[in-house]
Amino acid sequence: MDAVAHWMAVAVAAWFVWLGMVLAISFLEAPLKFRAPGITIPLGLGIGRLVFRALNICEAVLATVIVIAFVVGAPGVGAIAAVVVAIAALLIQVIAVRPALMRRTDAVLADASQAEAGRSHAHYAYVVFEVVKVSALLTGGALLLNF
Repeated sequence: MDAVAHWMAVAVAAWFVWLGMVLAISFLEAPLKFRAPGITIPLGLGIGRLVFRALNICEAVLATVIVIAFVVGAPGVGAIAAVVVAIAALLIQVIAVRPALMRRTDAVLADASQAEAGRSHAHYAYVVFEVVKVSALLTGGALLLNF
């Protein structure tokens, strides 16, 4: 296997690990956690904060691996565009949306009655960017598999 093929294989592996983590945590664990017996809203929010902080760190590491693999390898323009979209969505989530979510969870953790107002606009924005990220990762992953 030559160096380009090796690095493209690394990119594909990191790409699909990233996609799998986002799907498993954002679209499976997060909504189900609040249905578990004994999980209160403050407890679920506390768990969510830890899980999503860890997820975002893992996403950043995987994105870095992909960028390095792309610099060394030879991805197509479509895969490059997809990773740019996925990384942009992640950056917007971490820099712009997560601080608002943190303020909201701080308020709910300080006063559980705040949860009665329902989900915040920041929560919906985070979900929108998760959908954008998953779409980019699915598209780019398919393009990389056809490399």
